[in-house]
Amino acid sequence: MMKLYQPLHTIIITISALAFPLTLTAQEARVQNRPYTDLRPLHFGIVVGTNLQETEFRNVGLTTLKTGEKSEIYCDQDSWDMGFNVGVLMEARISQYFAFRAAPQLYFGAHNYRFYNKLHPEENREPKTQSLRTVYVGANLDLIYAAQRWNNHRPYLMAGIAPMINLTNNTNDYVQLKKSEVFLEVGIGCDFYLPFFKLRPELKFMYGLTNAFDTSREIKNDNPILPYASAVDKARNKMIVLSFYFE
Repeated sequence: MMKLYQPLHTIIITISALAFPLTLTAQEARVQNRPYTDLRPLHFGIVVGTNLQETEFRNVGLTTLKTGEKSEIYCDQDSWDMGFNVGVLMEARISQYFAFRAAPQLYFGAHNYRFYNKLHPEENREPKTQSLRTVYVGANLDLIYAAQRWNNHRPYLMAGIAPMINLTNNTNDYVQLKKSEVFLEVGIGCDFYLPFFKLRPELKFMYGLTNAFDTSREIKNDNPILPYASAVDKARNKMIVLSFYFE
């Protein structure tokens, strides 16, 4: 939990600062900006944001390699690594409170993995590391449930799925991820109706529904990365995403 605290603390402070004007004006009625914007059947806009990424591994433990040697190596990502995302959005109005959103996005990020050798603990003074840069193309498909608008604010809940394609992979990496994944995403946000556009800060959590570890990879017996690549058999990627939608 400690490795998540600092970056998540920063995100919570940002959300609180954005929501502060809402607490000041919640008790008095004001002139509405862009009163008909949510009545349109389709909305279009852009999205920019930042994200934290982590991989959750299932380690094999003590195992026998193809060479007949024993190996017990554990892989872990010690901290959430920060990235950013950009994209576009199309939102279709379903009813007064429901909407469907499609938001294709690019997610740029990183994963820093460490490998600890239990059979040879002297190696753990300087453990093997892998820095994996990722670029995901995602097709985020979400259902939005929004509260009734009050003045120039409208909070909402969202949930959906996000099929992803991983554009980066290196055959020399200890851990290699699959080219495609599917994420479940849930989050909260609030529409701020400004005079010339609508701003929507949103905080969501994304969890991989599929095994991200590439189990089809073939590694030769004399390849020195074999013990490390054989250390895990399942991986799930997670993201915490803070996005700003502009319509």
